Amino acid sequence: MASDTTDPTASSRYAAVHAASLADPEGFWLEAAKAIDWISPPTRAFDGAAGAYGRWFPDATLNACHNAVDRHVEAGRGDQSAILYDSPVAGAKRRVTYAELRDAVATLAAVLADLGVNRGDRVVIYMPMVPEALFAMLACARLGAVHSVVFGGFAANELAIRIEDATPKVVVAASCGIEPSRIVPYKPLLDAAIAASTHKPDACLILQRPQREADLVAGRDHDWAQAVADATAAGRRADCAAMAATDPLYILYTSGTTGKPKGVVRDTGGYCVALTWSMPNLYDVKPGEVYFCASDIGWVVGHSYIVYAPLLHGCTTVLYEGKPVGTPDAGAFWRLIAEYGIACLFTAPTALRAVKKEDPRAELVAGYDLSGFRSLFLAGERADPDSVAWAERALDRPVIDHWWQTETGWAIAGNPVGIGQLPVKHGSACRPMPGYDLHVLDEAGKPVPADTMGTIALKLPLPPGCLPTLWGSDERFAQSYLTTFPGYYDTSDAGVVDADGYVTVLGRTDDIINVAGHRLSTGGMEAVLSAHPDVAECAVIGIRDALKGEQPCGFVVLKSGVSRDTGEIERELVASIRERIGPVAAFKLALTVARLPKTRSGKILRGTMKKIADGEAWTMPATIDDAGVLEEIGESLKGRGIGG
Repeated sequence: MASDTTDPTASSRYAAVHAASLADPEGFWLEAAKAIDWISPPTRAFDGAAGAYGRWFPDATLNACHNAVDRHVEAGRGDQSAILYDSPVAGAKRRVTYAELRDAVATLAAVLADLGVNRGDRVVIYMPMVPEALFAMLACARLGAVHSVVFGGFAANELAIRIEDATPKVVVAASCGIEPSRIVPYKPLLDAAIAASTHKPDACLILQRPQREADLVAGRDHDWAQAVADATAAGRRADCAAMAATDPLYILYTSGTTGKPKGVVRDTGGYCVALTWSMPNLYDVKPGEVYFCASDIGWVVGHSYIVYAPLLHGCTTVLYEGKPVGTPDAGAFWRLIAEYGIACLFTAPTALRAVKKEDPRAELVAGYDLSGFRSLFLAGERADPDSVAWAERALDRPVIDHWWQTETGWAIAGNPVGIGQLPVKHGSACRPMPGYDLHVLDEAGKPVPADTMGTIALKLPLPPGCLPTLWGSDERFAQSYLTTFPGYYDTSDAGVVDADGYVTVLGRTDDIINVAGHRLSTGGMEAVLSAHPDVAECAVIGIRDALKGEQPCGFVVLKSGVSRDTGEIERELVASIRERIGPVAAFKLALTVARLPKTRSGKILRGTMKKIADGEAWTMPATIDDAGVLEEIGESLKGRGIGG
C-alpha cells in the first residue's frame, strides 16, 4: 500500500526511540530497567558470551511476583482493583484488589512449599480462566518455581507430553472448565495424563468448582480450599525469593515440527523489563487504568497481557471467562468495556471476525458507553484489512494490528501509540519495536529490496523478553531458530517491508505456495477474499496439482443474513482474485463452508485442511476447538471431487 505521507514518523518519537535501541542497546535497556524493582540492580544490560546468543541483565536479581503485586501494595495502592473476573458462563463476577491478591498469592505459595515445591522446581497449571489460575502463576513466581500453564481442556495425551517434558513436582488443576454449552471435566483428563506419563508428580492441588466437583486420589490429590484454609489458619505465608534475572520464569509449550512440543523458556528479568516498557509505550496505558486482553492464560498472549504486563505496570486486568459471541451475543466485548471502563482492548482477529459475522452493521456497539475506550489492538493471526476497516468505522477508535510470537513474548512489530501513533496501513503490522533489528531475507540469506517477499528474520541478539532457549534442549533451540540464517533468528514467517519500513506478515513460510514456479502468498489472496462484502472470514490453502505443482483453493464463511446464491458469490470471488492478483494465481476454486476449523486460540488449521485436500494421512490436532468441522471440510472438498 502506498504511504499517505512522505515521512510517516513525522508526528511520532518512534524513529528516534527505535534507532536508540539499536545504536545503544546497553543504555536503552538499562534505562528501561529502572521502571521495575530490583533486589540487586543490573550494572550491565547484556552478556553476549552467555547462552545461545547472549543473556539479558546477567548480574541482577529480582522477583517477578514482587514486581507484579507486592510493590503496588507497598506504594499505597492495595485497595486498587488488580483483577476483575467476569464469567458469563459461570454467572459470576469478582473483584480482587492488589492487597487481596498479595494475601492470596502469599498463602498459596506457602501451600505449594508445603507440597515440596522449591526454587527451580516446575509446576504444571491446568486451569480455566478463573482468578485462582493467576494466583497459581504468581505463587510459583514468588517461590522461584517455574510454572508451565497448559491450556485447560487439552486432551490427556497432550497434557501427558507436557508433564513428561517439564517433570513437575506438583500439578495445579481445576475440577472442570465451562463452555457455553457444556461442562468440561478436567480431572479425568489429568488422571489419564498422569497415568500415561512416566513422570509422576508428587502431588496435585485441585480447585473444586461447584459446576462439577472431582473425585480426589488419596495420598496424591489435595483440595485447594481446604489447603488454603489450613495455611491461613496457621498464618503460613511465603516471601518472595531472590531470583537471577536469567532464571526461568515459565515454560510455555508451542507446536513442534517433529510432533514433540517445544518448551519455550521465558527468563525473569528481561521479560519483566520488556513488558513493563510495552504498556505505556506501545499500548499507551497508565497505572491504575483498566486493560482487557481477551485471550486465555494457556497462550502466550494471556501470559503476557492478561497476567504479567498489566500487573507489572499497576493496571487493573480483566479476566473474562466467555466468548466474543454467544455469551450472550456479539456485544460481549462492548458490554465489558462499558461496565469496567476499559481503556484498551487486545484481542485476536478471529474474535473480531466472529463479532463482525454476527453483527455486520455493528448495531450492538451503539448500546454501550465506550467514552473511556481508546484503542483496539489485534494479534494472533493476520488482521485482514476489511475487518480492521469495519472496526474503525464501528468504534471510531484506532485499530492497531501488531505481530509477535510465542517465542518473543511481546510484539516484534507494532504501532507504538504511547510514543506517537504512526499512520495506519491496513494489512500491515507497522514498524519493528525497539530492540528488534528486522530484515527480510531471500533463501540464500541475502536482504531483498523493499516490497519484495522473503523470510522475516531478526538480527541477533533478540531483545529482552524473548526466549533464550528451549526447555532442556539448547541444541534444538539452535537448530529450530538460529541455523537457517547464521546471525539471525528465523521467524519462519514470510513477509515484506515497504519503503516506509512498514512490515506486512503474509503467513508462515510453509503457507507460501508454488503455482507453476511462482511463489504466491495465501495471505495476499485471503485479503482479497475477505474484502468481499458478503464474506465474514476465509482461508486459502494450496492443493496439490499435477500440472502446476499447487493450485490455490479458498474456503469462505459468509456473514449472517446473506441469502444470495453461493455459486454467484463464489464466481465473484474467483473474478476478484484474477483482477487483484492476476491470472498468475491460477485461482479457480472458492468453496462456501459453514465454518472453518480452528484451534481453541482461534488460529485456522490450514495445514490439516491441506492434508485433507491432498488426500494425505492426517491426525486430529490436539488444539482443535470442534473436531466435527474437519469432516465438514472433507465433505465440501469431496463435493468438488477433491480429496480422499
